[in-house]
Amino acid sequence: MQTRGKMFDDLSKLMTNAMGVAQGARTEAETAMKSWVDRWLADRDFVTREEFDAVRAMAQKAREENEALKARIAALEAAAKG
Repeated sequence: MQTRGKMFDDLSKLMTNAMGVAQGARTEAETAMKSWVDRWLADRDFVTREEFDAVRAMAQKAREENEALKARIAALEAAAKG
């Protein structure tokens, strides 16, 4: 009976250690994959979200200034005719 309990204890320790090794391998694989993806993205000419938002804000401001200038030109042309 004692031998059987020791065998289960040993098997339990072995499984626990195997799970620890598997968890470590999983973490290492995730880290390696993340590093690979980061390097791959860095090699591309992708912009960051912050850069995209900054350019979008500049474009919006340019559109607003363009509309204001169109209105001003239209008012000057109307004044010149009238």
